[in-house]
Parts: sequence; structure tokens; C-alpha cells
Amino acid sequence: MNNLSNPLISIIVPCYKQAQYLSECLQSVIEQTYQNWECIIVDDGSPDDTKDISKTWCLKDKRIKYLYKDNDGVSAARNAGIAISQGQWILPLDADDKIAPQYLELAVQVIEKDDNVGIIYCEAEFFGDKTGKWELEAYDFEKLLIKNQIFCTAFYKKADWGKIGGYDINMTHGYEDWEFWVNLINTTNTKVERINYIGFYYRIKSDSRNTNLNSFLKSRFDMEMYVIKKHSNLYLTRFGSICNILDENMKYKELLTKKCNVIALSEKLQNNVLYRLIRRFVKL
Repeated sequence: MNNLSNPLISIIVPCYKQAQYLSECLQSVIEQTYQNWECIIVDDGSPDDTKDISKTWCLKDKRIKYLYKDNDGVSAARNAGIAISQGQWILPLDADDKIAPQYLELAVQVIEKDDNVGIIYCEAEFFGDKTGKWELEAYDFEKLLIKNQIFCTAFYKKADWGKIGGYDINMTHGYEDWEFWVNLINTTNTKVERINYIGFYYRIKSDSRNTNLNSFLKSRFDMEMYVIKKHSNLYLTRFGSICNILDENMKYKELLTKKCNVIALSEKLQNNVLYRLIRRFVKL
């Protein structure tokens, strides 16, 4: 049984050009049934009225805090917020998303029950331009190495964040949460648990960062290759010869850069032997 009862949860909300959604996000935090939390809004140099909206919420609830920093991407923004946080546990929450009222309460029940759990997440739904259940595959570390299975709004220990050096600030085009989970789990060998509760709502919008990323095969390919190269020893151990072909990535650079038409590029790659080998481990 965990001897840490009633832990403080630090909710980290980076915000860049998302001011129109921020109040809805913060309202979902205020409505939590579990009350021992702090919420740190990290204004990532946003050119909109993020500061004014944040200050209004800080006056409404003293648990809400505001931090400004120059724009440097979501990884750096999360790191900055976590660095000044006081909680034993961290929950990242993007400013355009929201959480359900019992998410913190149910996570704390897991924390107090099992010392070995280091990552806690839940069921999720889409909202916005797309609605419906987010069908998440059951967690398996080997499958996680191929495709992310844990969204960014999951609980983890601040101490573990420190052990791995936080989020990778070089990943400014997405997938930083995937790399974070791979790094954290590989480093700490922690237990992962999913709560059977729809506690997270992920906003889909036409101009979202992930939608843009997935629209351009080159960016997606580069991010996946970056993660695999960064953790090459891990991938070599798990998948053997995959690391022998990673250096061949440079042969694609000119082709991937010049091609703007994803369909035409995909047709070319389908006939490429190296592409078929990589596809076994990284789903494009």
C-alpha cells in the first residue's frame, strides 16, 4: 500500500495560439472531484490574449498559476511548467483539450493502491471536428516502440521526468509525447495502468498540429526516424537488424523533400525495398 495519500497533482497547460479554447480547458480542471491540485498555464510566447485570460483564471482560483516564456515549442513549455511545479505527480493537458470530472480522483485511487504504477491514463473521446470514442490499443511496450499508445494527458511522477531529462526540446514537429513514454518506460521500467473511464477529451480541428504533421509524410518519417535513432540501442535489442538500415534514411532526404504530393510519394515508396523493411517496424 502506498504511504503517500492525498498527493498534489500538478496539471501543466502549455498554450500557444489556443486562447479561444483555454477557458473550456481550465473549467474542466476546476470541476475535478479531487481537489488537491495546482494548474500551471505556460504561455509559450503566444501572440493572442492568452495572458489576459490566464490572469482572469488565476484570480478565480489561487491554485491556477501563470508562467510566461518565449516561444520554443510544446516540449520546452511543458518542461518549464514542470520545473516550477510542486506536485509529486504531473498531468500534461494541452490548452485546447479537456478532462472529465473524476479523472484525477480515479488516478489518485490507483496511486494510493499500487506503488509500482508510474504511468496512469484512461479511455478517451474525440470532440470538435470529429467525435466518437478513441479506440486505443491495449498497452504493450514492444508495440509502443512501433506506434504511440498513450496520449500526452497521462499521469506520471515528477521524479521520473527528472530522471530522463524531461521532454526532448528538439522535437518541435510532434511525436514528443511518444518519445517521452519510450524514454521513461525504458529508463524506469515502470508499470503502466489504464483506467476504465472516459477521462480525456481530445479536440480535433482542421489546423491541429498533429493533423498537419500527418498530412506531410516527410515530417512524420523524420520524427519517427529521430526517435528510433535516439534510442537505437533499445530498438537494436528489440528488433535486431532494423538499426542496420537507419543510416539509409539520408538516401530518402532529397526525394522526401522535393515531393509535395503525398499520394505520388507513397506510390514511389511502395516499390522501394528499404521502405518496405522500415514499414515492418514503423507504420507510415
